[in-house]
Amino acid sequence: MKIHFIAMGGSAMHNLAIALHKKGFTVTGSDDVFTEPSKSRLDKYGLLPANSGWDEKNITPDLDAVILGMHAKADNPELLKAQNLGIKIYSYPEYVYEQAKNKTRVVIGGSHGKTTITSMVLHVLKEASLDFDYLVGAQLEGFDTMVKITNEAPLMVIEGDEYLSSPIDRRPKFHLYKANIAVISGIAWDHINVFPTFENYAEQFSIFIDTIEKGGQLIYCEEDKVLKNLVENHSTEIKKVAYCLPQHKIKNGITILINNNQEYPLQVFGDHNLLNLQAAKAVCTALQIDEEIFYKAISSFKGAAKRLELIGQNERTNIYKDFAHSPSKLLATIKAVKDQFPERKLIACIELHTFSSLNKKFLQEYAGTMDEADEAIVFIDRHTFVQKNMEPYENMVVKEAFKKQDVIFFDDAKLLFRHLNQLNFKDSNLLMMSSGTFAGTDLAKFSENILENN
Repeated sequence: MKIHFIAMGGSAMHNLAIALHKKGFTVTGSDDVFTEPSKSRLDKYGLLPANSGWDEKNITPDLDAVILGMHAKADNPELLKAQNLGIKIYSYPEYVYEQAKNKTRVVIGGSHGKTTITSMVLHVLKEASLDFDYLVGAQLEGFDTMVKITNEAPLMVIEGDEYLSSPIDRRPKFHLYKANIAVISGIAWDHINVFPTFENYAEQFSIFIDTIEKGGQLIYCEEDKVLKNLVENHSTEIKKVAYCLPQHKIKNGITILINNNQEYPLQVFGDHNLLNLQAAKAVCTALQIDEEIFYKAISSFKGAAKRLELIGQNERTNIYKDFAHSPSKLLATIKAVKDQFPERKLIACIELHTFSSLNKKFLQEYAGTMDEADEAIVFIDRHTFVQKNMEPYENMVVKEAFKKQDVIFFDDAKLLFRHLNQLNFKDSNLLMMSSGTFAGTDLAKFSENILENN
């Protein structure tokens, strides 16, 4: 097979390109810019084009397919030529389905926890020495790539994103996988630029349920009232399996899972992660993984990258970074750290970076989400407003939206980190949350400095 990727530099796209290359396909690709880590990883496999930019000459009649990434525009010259030549054009979720349509497909959906649940399932399957393919939204310890596609594996585990598939295919990605076993972790409004109302957003999950294969299984969190109502009132020929918080305790900052009078210390914590674990367990049960194997394996799970990732600690301070950016994720992450270390002060800093979080209307969804933090800080890089062509807003707008008068607001990274460096972190934890980069700040180096001075 000869495949060309348009907008190959994206996280999912470059991993799919590498996976198909490993499968023996002839793979080419293009993008207007290649950044790290995709640039180095593509170069390692000989897939990095000599020059950046679009070139119609990349599109030749002998191509079997073109895979189109979201970063490309509908008037992309390579896309237009492929359309004129009648070459089959896929979004990456469409092509993943083509590669997996004869396999058992596990699709993990939901507004939050997708990456962690997928990662937990993959970790257990690997510990159980099973053969499987996968697509996951983060780099995992022990896995070379974020996508693996083979001819042999009978199973594929897929993180099912609800965002759009491509510039010419406006369907959410998770609608295209046709799950045999599906998970919905929860429903909390996101992607306001595509789904302008909560009702419109929630409808996508109803459609997702409709895409599950007949005789399939839906695993869902019954503690999410919106989701519970949706699933229980949805008429479909599938098995419905609900999950909730498991029995557990916290001892000396460690969460311990309790099952059949056996105790299993975990390396992750927080109610949201315990719910993620229960979703992963239900998936593994559906795949006939022995319960004892699951619990032993999950005890060694360290978490997905940037998901409550411990980046520094001493005897009196822990520093975490987390991907939390939406209101539901922010609330869950702050609660997790506060519950795990109730005797410590919590300093929580959120960078608002996505289109939704910067929208003045959507900003109201953050009301009360930082109430459990002892010191709450909101950061928006002023350049982000410029890049997204959005009107900046003042300190009072943030205070009113978060409904927290003592919240501190910064729009300059230098001032933010100057403030943080002046704080006393003894008997305190610091939580840095963002889907961005805090204006390119090296958080590991910053963490070292904090711990040296406290």
